[in-house]
Amino acid sequence: MFGKLAPVPAVDRPDLMPASVLGAVRSFVPEAKVFEIDPEHADTETLCAVYDLPMDVMANAVLVLGRRGDAERRACCMTLAHRRVDVNNVVRRRLDVRKASFAPMDLAVAESGMEYGGITPVGLPASWPVWVDAAVADTELICIGSGIRGSKLLLPGASLLKLPGAERVDGLARDIASD
Repeated sequence: MFGKLAPVPAVDRPDLMPASVLGAVRSFVPEAKVFEIDPEHADTETLCAVYDLPMDVMANAVLVLGRRGDAERRACCMTLAHRRVDVNNVVRRRLDVRKASFAPMDLAVAESGMEYGGITPVGLPASWPVWVDAAVADTELICIGSGIRGSKLLLPGASLLKLPGAERVDGLARDIASD
């Protein structure tokens, strides 16, 4: 059990993920589990409250963009829900751009092929490198989006490093209280 939910192997519930996420689960993170939720409760704080889930294992995918000349640079940054991605410093420098910002919702949805509120690094197009904050990688079990708002994935944080283009980035995020 996970709170009030009973996760099952993700490969056993292909109906709870878009095809791109299911393909990536099969290829890179077959240990992932999935559980169905009410899409109205997909946002992290509500999810934790309704299903009695621990906040410290919730991880979010943050899609960021920057430009250098005519070239757009992008990344998917993974952070724990109680931390904030350092977009203005760490991400901006890693992208080698003057300014980095969150991808607009319509672009994030169109580019990822996923629902807003369910975006996950699992199954993202190769044009999105995945940067995993050390706190995420070091967390035994994390809960992340599944590509739709009606389910979530559960897997070891270190498993994200198996994804194509994934790398551990120490200091990518910091506790919100330290802002």
